[in-house]
Amino acid sequence: MRALAARAACENASHCHARAVNSRRAVGAGMLIFGFSLPTLPALALGDSTVTLEDVTPPVAPRGDLPPSEERIAKLFENNTFSVVNVFDTTLKPELNLTGSVEVPEGNGTGIVWDKDGHIVTNYHVIGSALSKGLGKKKPVARVSLLVEDGVQKTFQATLVGADKTKDLAVLKIDAPEALLHPISVGKSSNLKVGQRCLAIGNPFGFDHTLTVGVVSGLNRDINSQTGVIIGGGIQTDAAINPGNSGGPLLNSDGKLIGINAAIFTRTGTSAGIGFAIPVDAVSRVVPQLIKYGKIMHAGLKIQVAPDIVAKQLNVKKGSLVLSVLPSSTAAKAGLVATRRGIAGNILLGDVILAVDNLSIKNPAELAKALDDHEIGDQVVLKVQRDDKVFDIHVELEESLN
Repeated sequence: MRALAARAACENASHCHARAVNSRRAVGAGMLIFGFSLPTLPALALGDSTVTLEDVTPPVAPRGDLPPSEERIAKLFENNTFSVVNVFDTTLKPELNLTGSVEVPEGNGTGIVWDKDGHIVTNYHVIGSALSKGLGKKKPVARVSLLVEDGVQKTFQATLVGADKTKDLAVLKIDAPEALLHPISVGKSSNLKVGQRCLAIGNPFGFDHTLTVGVVSGLNRDINSQTGVIIGGGIQTDAAINPGNSGGPLLNSDGKLIGINAAIFTRTGTSAGIGFAIPVDAVSRVVPQLIKYGKIMHAGLKIQVAPDIVAKQLNVKKGSLVLSVLPSSTAAKAGLVATRRGIAGNILLGDVILAVDNLSIKNPAELAKALDDHEIGDQVVLKVQRDDKVFDIHVELEESLN
């Protein structure tokens, strides 16, 4: 029995030795494993002076053509990146923290080239620090870096042309050669559809000209702007938007501007896949006014309406209660009645505006939003309640008191 076991062990050892030899031969001559042929890989000794870099460098395969969808996105970025600028608030400076990384202030953001005259559009809150310090029109409020050829950036001092906090938009001006100015192509936002592709270009955390891609996730969202106001009609997107993207463009798949990136919904301070942009239709109405007048000419009624808390105290449950009417205003001429005191000192409620052009009004915020969609000189129909009667009043809008 011992002899048989010894003989079996010897045969097994011989068999293993033979397999190892055959394996080495197979590696040297090339072998077939799972249907794939392995190349010949001669063993090279460590420190062998006959070995060259070429011997141990694998061949690099050519890239080949990009898929059509990727080629299109790459082209869109190339065509629009020169229309995107870095905006740096002059009152803020990047700081080096203890870890050695650079902390980018919130006032450093993005902007777009609007025209060949050097007008740059960005968010109000991007230069909010400078504006809060009283730096006004024609005063330097920011530095703007333009991308020129070969990835080089050229920086210009930017002065304020106009700004509006309620729209979170600002227009700057730089004195740059016309050849360096590449105005962005402006599209429309009224025909957007949820699900269509969109692209965002900006400078998140100071990383300039960064591209992110997503879709239009929602429309007509209320944007809680960093200026502390609510902007209606916003575009929601899942394209990554981070601090530093503010003021940058949101583009459609044709490379046309459809919005200005303004805010994100987040609990961490970074992108959570919910970003918001001011629709380009609103931007196209606001920017020309900022350039011409330095401010937005808001259409309104030159009336004062009761805040929600006051309206509730006066038992006004819906609509917008008129507290006062400017005597020379179109609203006064149309017959709108203000709240006043009676002979006995009791409060006589004024007209309560229930609707504007059949659009229901529940509170003062909705009234402001409804009027904001109009221009100065537009005729509107107000549905008002006076005592127990409800009727229509036709009135021409004029510049708002606010």
